[in-house]
Amino acid sequence: MGLLTEILLLPVAPVRGTLWVAEQLRREAERQACDPRWVQARLAALNRDLDDGLIDEAAFEAEEERLLARLDRPVHGGRPPHGGAR
Repeated sequence: MGLLTEILLLPVAPVRGTLWVAEQLRREAERQACDPRWVQARLAALNRDLDDGLIDEAAFEAEEERLLARLDRPVHGGRPPHGGAR
């Protein structure tokens, strides 16, 4: 970008910065949510909730299905998959 463009976009720099930070937070949250260790911990907590009577069988099954689906999603974190060009 040229100097004139940078000067004209200067007033929206805080908005662009905020959007960038929000995007980074979203990516990190998604990466962590698909981490198998997090999913296993959440499944264990879900089982405890079912055993303690805090949730019913239908809620347990719906949440379990959602969590297991997270394990099936590929997470690349912006990197090419194995074997891809860098």
